[in-house]
Amino acid sequence: MLGALAGLIGLWVRAYAAGYLHKQEVLTFTGPYAYTRNPLYLGSAILALGAGIATQSWISALALILYFAVFYSIVMRREANELRLRHGAAFEEYARAVPLFIPRLTAAKLPGKSAGSFSFAQYRKNHEWQASVGFLFLLLALLVIWRLRLTCTAPSRSVLKMTAPVFPNRSRSSA
Repeated sequence: MLGALAGLIGLWVRAYAAGYLHKQEVLTFTGPYAYTRNPLYLGSAILALGAGIATQSWISALALILYFAVFYSIVMRREANELRLRHGAAFEEYARAVPLFIPRLTAAKLPGKSAGSFSFAQYRKNHEWQASVGFLFLLLALLVIWRLRLTCTAPSRSVLKMTAPVFPNRSRSSA
């Protein structure tokens, strides 16, 4: 349940960020992008944390964390270089004011034109609903695995019926 809750928070962060993001059009620095340059990846990290908790396996959780740390740190740096080339000084100012991943406590106030406010149409255009569907399938798969484990580890009812009750030894007196 805790894993599902963390996953839902991660999905919400991703959805909120996707509603602001205008890929390849403008440098987005409003909404969640005023707190972190990578709110989509922050949402993914929270989602991965939720999936790790939901698996109830330290090994699975550790594998997810390691994968996320290695893969997304490379992706975030590569994307920062692409944005630097595309937006030049505007990105440099943004990068100085807003951290790469861990959000700041207050929104950065940057001059210039950005995407503005949240748009559900933009959320749909960015296909963010696919992350929700994927997470729901993961939760369903984990639920099936959990139910199978319960079935395999629970004693069968027929075995319980066949077992004779155990009573303490009673001495019988001979007649």
